[in-house]
Amino acid sequence: MLSQDYLRLTLGTLRSGRMRSALTILGIAIGIAAVLMLTTLGEGLRLYVLENFSQFGSRIVAVTPGKAQTGGMGGILSSTRPISLEDAQSLRTLPYAIHVVPIVQGAGAIEYGNRVRHTDILGTGPDAAAAWQFNVVLGRYLPDSGGYSQPFAVLGHKVRNELFGETNPLGRFIRVGGERYRVVGVMEEKGQMLGFDLDDIVYIPIDRALSLFNRAGLMEVDITYQAATTAQAMAERIRARLIARHGGEDFTIITQDEMLSSLDRILGILTLAIGGLGGISLLVGAIGILTIMVTTVRERRSEIGLLRALGATSRQVLLLFLSEALLLALAGGVAGLLLSALFLGLLALTIPALPIQISPLFLLLALGLSAIVGLLAGVLPARQAARLNPVTALQSE
Repeated sequence: MLSQDYLRLTLGTLRSGRMRSALTILGIAIGIAAVLMLTTLGEGLRLYVLENFSQFGSRIVAVTPGKAQTGGMGGILSSTRPISLEDAQSLRTLPYAIHVVPIVQGAGAIEYGNRVRHTDILGTGPDAAAAWQFNVVLGRYLPDSGGYSQPFAVLGHKVRNELFGETNPLGRFIRVGGERYRVVGVMEEKGQMLGFDLDDIVYIPIDRALSLFNRAGLMEVDITYQAATTAQAMAERIRARLIARHGGEDFTIITQDEMLSSLDRILGILTLAIGGLGGISLLVGAIGILTIMVTTVRERRSEIGLLRALGATSRQVLLLFLSEALLLALAGGVAGLLLSALFLGLLALTIPALPIQISPLFLLLALGLSAIVGLLAGVLPARQAARLNPVTALQSE
């Protein structure tokens, strides 16, 4: 039996049962589309989160109070000794250190005239904008007073719009947590990161934030370092300095490489889990191929007997039915790619901010997956057809 004979017989069989073939192709198409769309959205979300997380710079080491064995937030961890502002100041003299940013976070009411907005309040040092690569669009960031800081505040983009609208806020006085502050700057629009709105923040000097929130220590200290050293080497310098000051390691040091690696693993697992959910639809499509092929074998017993009587071998009959299953699956795979492309295109038009990352590898994997599904679903019916006794098969007419 020649290759064109396989193709002609296979296409003829699929045309004779158009409705049944179409429904089977549709089942595979929905499964492939579900897997492709979910994994594409999952991968896009992973890259989007990593890109946003990396916007703070590529060389940052974070120090949080408390010794964490499995990670955590510095504000939650218990510590025998908090990280003080003096600790943060001492890190400025470390070799290769560029910026040191002490951080305290809280929330409170921001008032201007009759307008009030409850938002996050971030106490930082004067190096925060440079260290995190944030730009100031109006005025300047918090100045370095060298001692007790003046009551200056810098507004996030959203806070400025809510309180001042189009009015220039520079030089105006607002109340932060009941205390009077002068606005000296407005940050550029940054959007959200991991559910945290970077535009809905008011920045105040770190010493005033410690007093405002009645905190004994810092929530975190971020240190940026020069490219001439490594993250691990910088972490060891920080560790040695703080151990010398604290008498023990009652703090946690996390490099950005570690943060990104952990985040990448978590999001990668999430992407696979989402793809697994879409695989359930593909399993339904595989069951559809299996069902139609079993039914086809039963309906074509006499045809199988005739082929065997004309000299077709068991192997040729096996390949014939496997070709049918494979063709159905590949047709479903192509239809699934078109369906997912249409759906993702509509999503991109309606929700432009939605992260969509289409990878050519995913497209090839989707077609390969559909072919594997077709072969696996068609093996059992094809073997059943190949093992039919020719005489018995002819008598079934």
